[in-house]
Amino acid sequence: MRHQTKKHTLGKAQDQREALLRSLATELFMHGEIKTTMARAKALKPYAEEIITFAKKGDLNSRRQAAKYIFDKETGKYMDLATGEVFDAPQADKKLAAETVLRKLFVVIGKKYSNREGGYTRIYRLPPRRGDASEMALIQLV
Repeated sequence: MRHQTKKHTLGKAQDQREALLRSLATELFMHGEIKTTMARAKALKPYAEEIITFAKKGDLNSRRQAAKYIFDKETGKYMDLATGEVFDAPQADKKLAAETVLRKLFVVIGKKYSNREGGYTRIYRLPPRRGDASEMALIQLV
């Protein structure tokens, strides 16, 4: 019996599903919100909230665990690691590192939710997609 083993399979094999969730979580942390189908948004919510919990801890082991669940893409911006400020171009007077999704997750997002006990994402329903009338959703960081 499969009691209490509910999982959003999304009609995909395990490796494809994990790659899809990893990609969706990366884009969510990069942009703050994404538009996707309702099924994918519901599957992404617990996945993303677990990663944010790693970011709240902030230690090296949590950073390595979170790196397994997202793609560490560069955002094209530069970040001051001490303050979390983001710059479009490198500054002459400051020592800046390239902003990646993992750095943004731990420096900005983890500190933002440090006092929150859960519920880091929100799902809004959107009108159906025009091509196939699939139920759409907007998932965003609170």
